[in-house]
Amino acid sequence: MTEYPFFFTWTAQSAVKPFELTGGQGAWFTTSDGGRWLDLGALAYQVNAGHGERRITDAITRQADELALSMANAVYPAKVELAERLLAMAGPGFSKVFFTLSGAEANENAIKIARQVTGRMKLLSRYRSYHGASMGALSLTGDWRRPPLEPGIPGVVHVHDCYCDRCPFGQELATCKRECATTIGQTLALEGARSIAAVFLEPVPGANGVLVPPDDYWPIVREACTADGALLVADEVLTGFGRTGKPFGFQHWNVVPDIITCAKGLASGYATIGAVIVHERVARHFDANVLACGLTYYAHPIACAAAVATMKVYEEDGMYDHAARLGPVLRRELDACARRLPAKSYVRSLGLLAALEVEAPADAWTRLGAELSRRKLSLHVDGKRGTAIFAPPLCIGEEELVTGMRSFADGAVAAFAGRGSKDAASGGPEP
Repeated sequence: MTEYPFFFTWTAQSAVKPFELTGGQGAWFTTSDGGRWLDLGALAYQVNAGHGERRITDAITRQADELALSMANAVYPAKVELAERLLAMAGPGFSKVFFTLSGAEANENAIKIARQVTGRMKLLSRYRSYHGASMGALSLTGDWRRPPLEPGIPGVVHVHDCYCDRCPFGQELATCKRECATTIGQTLALEGARSIAAVFLEPVPGANGVLVPPDDYWPIVREACTADGALLVADEVLTGFGRTGKPFGFQHWNVVPDIITCAKGLASGYATIGAVIVHERVARHFDANVLACGLTYYAHPIACAAAVATMKVYEEDGMYDHAARLGPVLRRELDACARRLPAKSYVRSLGLLAALEVEAPADAWTRLGAELSRRKLSLHVDGKRGTAIFAPPLCIGEEELVTGMRSFADGAVAAFAGRGSKDAASGGPEP
């Protein structure tokens, strides 16, 4: 147990190494011990607009002074503007937004919408996925966070992933028949024709290793869903708002889902808000049928104002294009790092989302954590799964990115060659 009167998440309490955040600016945050850390992980993947963004905090203050309380059926400017901006960002055909407080709640309500519209119960997702910590979203989740809390909600089916470096179908990318994509259509049929309400996919599974799909993966899945009548849900909670160099990740593959879920970058962590963006072909069901979804803090005025301000920052500063330009820089630096390592490694990336997977023993990952702490670099290190994941704020400068990545590379070489310190076991402060 720690001395603090609250739980820390996703960990045994005796293993926690608490830290105190005191502020930050741009791609950097500060801690109470005087540390200044380069944030190569956007805290919990949410700080797309960067730390200390006054345009967002000022908008929050203005909204709190003007209107700080509301109810679900109320209308006010920030709520209307945010919905309009999200629909425009999603593209032609999307007509309605359902607001939530988080990404998990966005996926929960997407489940409810899909079941109501299709009249079906079953859902399909992938094993290497994370869709949120509430029971419905966790049931969709395929990674290590689901099994300790099973049984979840009934009717969820999981399939294998587009993990091209370690193909679960034993294939090679150059010669495969896209078994990772075609298995979804096969599973839709095997589960019983027209029995699955929706297929939930992250455009790029981020926290599970940045598994970038082949270019024809999403089109194949879209075709299978259309043929079966299952809805296709793009879980953009992590990949949305420029993370991959596009407003939404699915837009890399010229595919239109039926539902989009988002959160994290929506308000860049400055407020708790998520959203379900619904295509007209789905939304029109509720013109005459009751939408059995609701939340007390639906479209909270302060959260809506924070999200509108955040989207304006992305637009004014050209952050999506900036992320697209820096994507090759991040990839170049990781490739250079991988070439220096003594162990077998893989690099995967899209925009400012990247992973370095290294075949190395646990003590090497412990040494890496110590190296990163010493160098004041914060990112997502998962030694049990042999992966370091990078997702810096989209405002990071090229020089900052290059300097940080080269410092990481030096630390990785020391750690994986067995020369690093063993004084710490994490890749910097973990939320």
